Amino acid sequence: MDVDPVLDAVGQRLRSLRQQRQLSLAGLSATTGISTSTLSRLESGGRKPTLELLLALSRAYQVPLDDLVGAPPVGDPRVRLQPLHFNGRTLIPLTQRPGGPRAYKMIVPPVGAEEGTSAEQKAHEGYEWMYVLSGQLRLRLAEHDFVMKAGEVAEFDTRVPHWFGSAGPEPAEVLALFGPQGERMHVRARPRDTAGATGRRASGSPSW
Repeated sequence: MDVDPVLDAVGQRLRSLRQQRQLSLAGLSATTGISTSTLSRLESGGRKPTLELLLALSRAYQVPLDDLVGAPPVGDPRVRLQPLHFNGRTLIPLTQRPGGPRAYKMIVPPVGAEEGTSAEQKAHEGYEWMYVLSGQLRLRLAEHDFVMKAGEVAEFDTRVPHWFGSAGPEPAEVLALFGPQGERMHVRARPRDTAGATGRRASGSPSW
């Protein structure tokens, strides 16, 4: 998949959606928490869209993420496993329903310990549930530092600054659910202690 042409076409699509909904940049900014200057640069092509920005806009417009990046339509109800690529990560959509929780399979590349420690934590509106399918996932959540193994789960409010990356030598495969803020899944993982112990294996399941 050639990513650049796809991302280059996103700006006009975002502007058209906003105009169709009769929204001002200020109104969209109030809904998404994205600054008006960032929204303007996204629409003009002056800024490349990131996954976090597109997810916020997808929720605001109540359209699938595929629609924002211009994935071709299909005539049957089966989910298209068309991968998207952001910042070295591969994101495979598993649901198409606009609004509510979205399911994705993520392939997260490995990073060095020093790079993972210094990486910038980001925050945005929403709620996230993550299940590690294989490998090890390091999750930094504000002052907490987790290392999750296959079969472990974490969930958190994405307004809390966070960062994640593979903690092992191989990519980590993760099942992720992104939900609007407040849709809590009631599954917990525990931060590693000072000796470096990993988070506990979670019990329970999503409860929406």
